[in-house]
Amino acid sequence: MTTQKPDTAQLMEDLRVVVEDAEALLKATAGHAGERAEQARARAEESVRQARERLAELEGELRLRAREAARTTDRYVHENPWGAIGMAAGIGFILGLLSGRR
Repeated sequence: MTTQKPDTAQLMEDLRVVVEDAEALLKATAGHAGERAEQARARAEESVRQARERLAELEGELRLRAREAARTTDRYVHENPWGAIGMAAGIGFILGLLSGRR
């Protein structure tokens, strides 16, 4: 059995959905009274706030990494144009072979 590592974008989307669902739940239960309910709501609101902040940080980090990867790729292609062409041709050849088998 192999475990598949989820990608960062999917994890961020999942976290965004959880935060939105939690916010909807908090809004739906806003009218419920009681000290314990209010304490639970306060903790949940704080957790949602922290999750939103962390999600924003992760999105920023992901954007920075993507930009750096694009710069590195651009630099490599400019410094090694024939190598990049050869690599693209090789990948295209392999993809052609794989798609021809279907």
